[in-house]
Amino acid sequence: MIYFDNSATTKPNDAVLETYTKVASNYFANPSSLHRFGAKSKELLDASRKQIATMLGVLSEEIIFTSGGSEGNNLAIKGLAYSYKNRGNHIITSRIEHPSVRMVMEELESNGFRVTYLQVNKNGVIDLEELKAALTKETILISIMGVNNEVGSIQPLQEIGETIANREHTFFHVDFVQGIGKVPLEIGQMAIDLLTFSGHKFHALRGTGVLFKKKKVHLHPEILGGGQEMGYRSGTENLAGGVALAKALRLALENEQNTSELIEIRDYLLSEIAYMPDMTVHTKKSVAAPHIICFSAKGHRGEVLVHALEKEDIYISTTSACSSKQKLASSTLKAMGVTDEEATGAVRVSLSYENRLSEAKIFIQKLQEIIENLNKVVK
Repeated sequence: MIYFDNSATTKPNDAVLETYTKVASNYFANPSSLHRFGAKSKELLDASRKQIATMLGVLSEEIIFTSGGSEGNNLAIKGLAYSYKNRGNHIITSRIEHPSVRMVMEELESNGFRVTYLQVNKNGVIDLEELKAALTKETILISIMGVNNEVGSIQPLQEIGETIANREHTFFHVDFVQGIGKVPLEIGQMAIDLLTFSGHKFHALRGTGVLFKKKKVHLHPEILGGGQEMGYRSGTENLAGGVALAKALRLALENEQNTSELIEIRDYLLSEIAYMPDMTVHTKKSVAAPHIICFSAKGHRGEVLVHALEKEDIYISTTSACSSKQKLASSTLKAMGVTDEEATGAVRVSLSYENRLSEAKIFIQKLQEIIENLNKVVK
């Protein structure tokens, strides 16, 4: 099997699974319980929180465990909007955000907030001048995805942070689900107030994630109850998931120090696909993360290619896994100026550090054969 759908989800690392099983078996007490067994569980949870904070260069109390990227984005955006609505009702985001951001923005608009959607260029990157022009006295939040989940474009996070560094009441949220462990980011050294990532994107388990929240930022909680996670996310903590997440993050950040093989595979795929006739590559290497490639084959729908490759035991996706079953033209690609036909036919290859160049060569061979056979049918 060749698995090139790692931006949808990754295979849990064996060592991470071992950690999860060990903790779930031996530290199953509720961390909120008053007895000694519960206290040991609480100590382990706190230690994991501290480990994650240390790796990210932030404070322990700035780490909130969540169930993943979607929950983290909802808590960050709605939590901040409702907490600071007395200071302003204007939010800025982009046209190419994940549904867990885009749909939250639509809900906030229906509740009286005003949202500005920044355009992106043909490479999938926002214009800083448009951002600056959109800022008003009412702007309380900017929410921008760090690495796009469909084409891999990296946004100028450092420059965005610098733009609002002196604006006391404008906060900056980054959906970094696709960036963590792939694109280095000094969170503690940047003007980022909120940042989201999800464990199952870097070989941890599904149902685990983190929202980094600067100590100075206040959020209205989304889940009310027993007051866990400093009151921001009630519910009995997923202790084993949190410990496993910390281990997976350490492994991911170690890999991040050596992306040469990942880049080699990405570049090989980009050059080979671009060389094939009637192919359009939507990922621009100069502004993209090292693990995502998006392209279209002229005259062929994305799901046709996905299922044809599946028969060869090769797995990719049609752009975002969250919306692939809807068979709609990619809103990200349309925002980049891609035609409806190409946007509907787009597919995504997404890599992990476990992939090898030999797999990429097999993929190209099979892709060429499939396109040739499909073209014969069309003719």
